[in-house]
Amino acid sequence: CSWSDGQVTTPEGYKDAYQLFAEGGWSGLGGNPVYGGMGMPKVLAAQFDEMVCSASLAFTLYPSLGAGASLAIDAHASDELKEAYLPQMYSGEWAGTMCLTEPHAGTDLGIIRTKAEDNGDGSHAITGTKIFITGGEHDLTDNIIHLVLAKLPDAPAGPKGISLFLVPKFLVNEDGSLGESNTLACGSIEHKMGINASATCVMNFDGAKGYLVGEPNKGLNAMFTMMNYERLFVGIQGLGSSEMSYQNALEYAQDRIQGRSANGAVQKDKAADPLMVHGDIRRMLLNMKALNEGGRAFSTYVAKQLDIAKFSQDEHEKEKASALVALLTPVVKAFLTDAGLESCIAGQQVFGGHGFIREWGQEQLVRDVRITQIYEGTNGIQALDLLGRKIALSGGAYLETFLGEVRSSVNSEDEFAEELLTAVDKLEELTRQLLAQSQNDPNVINSACVDYLNAFAYVAYGWVWSLMSKTASKKLAESSEDQPWLEAKQITARYYFKRILPRFESSAAAALSGTDELFTLSPDQF
Repeated sequence: CSWSDGQVTTPEGYKDAYQLFAEGGWSGLGGNPVYGGMGMPKVLAAQFDEMVCSASLAFTLYPSLGAGASLAIDAHASDELKEAYLPQMYSGEWAGTMCLTEPHAGTDLGIIRTKAEDNGDGSHAITGTKIFITGGEHDLTDNIIHLVLAKLPDAPAGPKGISLFLVPKFLVNEDGSLGESNTLACGSIEHKMGINASATCVMNFDGAKGYLVGEPNKGLNAMFTMMNYERLFVGIQGLGSSEMSYQNALEYAQDRIQGRSANGAVQKDKAADPLMVHGDIRRMLLNMKALNEGGRAFSTYVAKQLDIAKFSQDEHEKEKASALVALLTPVVKAFLTDAGLESCIAGQQVFGGHGFIREWGQEQLVRDVRITQIYEGTNGIQALDLLGRKIALSGGAYLETFLGEVRSSVNSEDEFAEELLTAVDKLEELTRQLLAQSQNDPNVINSACVDYLNAFAYVAYGWVWSLMSKTASKKLAESSEDQPWLEAKQITARYYFKRILPRFESSAAAALSGTDELFTLSPDQF
């Protein structure tokens, strides 16, 4: 993207691609049908999200921010605001943003300075600066609808004093037509490591007209309605990038000839054999395949829980699904993006020197996926949320719900029953020990949380791989259709349990190692 005098120009081809995307109705895939959305469940939208993220992560961010903003508007805004804004957002005519971060306030939103003053006509004047705003300004749509966190004059201090406002780039007339420009502007765009076709903007609001969404001082509650969806989506961004890396690396490993098989020449009529004959190449490819397919199954499970929590008529089901969403959202956001970087680097490694060269595309995947570990709450914050809030503050109740789900799905005749149940028991014991340690050492939670999240995720992936293997076995017994694909599932499941699940042990050992060395070293000794 390029910036000039407050205007952002997207790369050549983006406007045409976005128009095609919008004409297909994809902007409103999960939107409320009352206002023109398709009303599809998240479990389906998650598959679509992965596909478009694989195609172009930077492009996908433009419509996805509109979908996220629409979710918050639909859940919390007045009927008047919904009617005025949602149809055009679902159609893709208008885009959306989330304006949270300020120069001095990132993770700690309670100290934001953006203010909102009552205009006396049902609107508020919004003044302040927001940074790192994805899609804050661009040339793809006729209007951009900003959701802005700000504080009213009499708001209590801290996060309990934050309100949410809808602030359009262009004011909307009563007949739905666009009126004059609002008093807001893009001050600049960031020059970044990756996702360079996505405009990351500094947004200045100078008494801009905005409209309260939800109740005063309840802005974070409204924003967190979309946050679980957004964090799942960011996890899927990591997965989509990783899948593209895998597909590229697999094709390259099948075509590139280099060296001979340890068992003797495979292609005797050629000067060398394909890279696929080498064990280390297969190790990297199978790591990617196992993490990708495990991540796809796990994220689909979390998406299903979001759907149950939103649509189920059974209150017990809704409550259980909400607990699982709360517990698993930080895992899916953090682990899928960590695995995404791991697999993008592995794919680059398969390419050797060509992976370092821009024209092959692998280095861009590495640069682009890196942001997914940072935005929507850094992965360290996700880990702290998992262990410190979702597990410690619930007294382990959320974890008990999840582990109960896992245990109830295992039959003694399942191929991986023993390994999986042993891992589940170890995770439960790891949790108990960490919570006990934290009673005497307040630094334990923050110091162990990342290793704990990784340990948790390896067990969760083991569970979904066990389920996939069991389903593959059942289908193979019923029919020979798709036999190679189903057999590949079983083989990859075995690979996961033999080569990747053992990572649990090192993560658990690190988590339990205490905090002495971390906090004995003085700042000068660092």
